[in-house]
Amino acid sequence: MAGRDEVAARPDPLPLAVVDNHTHIDIRRRDIPDAIAPDGGDERTTADVAAALAAAASVGVDRVVQVGCDLESARFTVDQIDRHPSMLGAVALHPNEIPELAQAGHLQEAWDEIERLASHPRVRAVGETGLDYFRTGPEGHAAQQESFRWHIDLAKRTGKALQIHDRDSHEDVLRVLAEEGAPETTVLHCFSGDLAMARECVDRGYLLSFAGTVTFKSAAGLREALAHTPIEQVLAETDAPYLTPAPERGRANAPYLLPHTVRVMARTLGVDVATMCTAISDNSERVYGPWSTSQVR
Repeated sequence: MAGRDEVAARPDPLPLAVVDNHTHIDIRRRDIPDAIAPDGGDERTTADVAAALAAAASVGVDRVVQVGCDLESARFTVDQIDRHPSMLGAVALHPNEIPELAQAGHLQEAWDEIERLASHPRVRAVGETGLDYFRTGPEGHAAQQESFRWHIDLAKRTGKALQIHDRDSHEDVLRVLAEEGAPETTVLHCFSGDLAMARECVDRGYLLSFAGTVTFKSAAGLREALAHTPIEQVLAETDAPYLTPAPERGRANAPYLLPHTVRVMARTLGVDVATMCTAISDNSERVYGPWSTSQVR
């Protein structure tokens, strides 16, 4: 594992361009050096975003989906996607946000704002939504499930993709999706299930997005799930600034580190890196549409 005293080096560029399906450029980690703006302040600026996108493009990651998963980050996302043609957006309320909003009586108000933000033409996904039973105990599960159902309905009403967060909640995520009827395009962000779950998701037509976790030595089961997933149903992501891929674990993640994950995915699926890049790019455009059709300021 890498030390925490410096930011990760840029990997060798990919042979063809790919998409980072899920990143949080707005989030700055305080426990390790910042990979986007080492000398920046508490708040991300448009210049920080531009620097992060330029670093990513220099290694072949020429498009990203910026994910806003609370009201503040959703507002940031909608502001920035109007400024950067290589960025599309996703907005939602993260499941861990839900119990507190519900208890305070602010959940409907928050839903209303997410629905307004989701109407932006460069917001192409509702997410990340779903269930998280790791950080939220049983007392919060009902509220999370209610909000998950609301987000599923929003994705269907708006015709946008659904990006799902699933942590320690595999069975309930699949059950709720079956009960509500999944949107036409459904993505399991940072897929963390086993082979059986991967097969169930593939059979249902969902896409599985793999993050840096697939590069970890301990993740043989996750690589087995990937190996049995059709390449047409695979996406790649950083979930930056978290889940930094090997060999840079212990340092802050950023979109420019996605090539490490892409190369492991190619080896796992038994294809060359260029084929993997083409599949990721094609699948991403099929899910989110083209990046270049809307005006940016």
